[in-house]
Amino acid sequence: MDFYSLSDKAIARELGDRLRALRLQRNITQKELAEATTVSLNTIKAMEGGRGKLANLIAVLRELGALEQLDSFIPAAVISPLQLARLHGRERQRATGMRGKNDAGDEPEW
Repeated sequence: MDFYSLSDKAIARELGDRLRALRLQRNITQKELAEATTVSLNTIKAMEGGRGKLANLIAVLRELGALEQLDSFIPAAVISPLQLARLHGRERQRATGMRGKNDAGDEPEW
């Protein structure tokens, strides 16, 4: 599926539809899922309708036994050996907000 061709609302609806399909595949009602998690029935309904919070999504995926699908949802960042050598053990803690420009506004010298 080409998510770039969809609006944000359409993507949210698609994720809600997929969540609903996963719940039905596990043969669990919305009420059962709500009772098994710390999430209300209305929240389950909202998530399946394309609305909801990430914390609720995590709780629902945990109960459905589908947390491993988060790896394909947003894969972990992979660092190249060259980048690793440049960091010399330093892990980036925050973004500079300069998007690749130095103080003079020029492109960096990397």
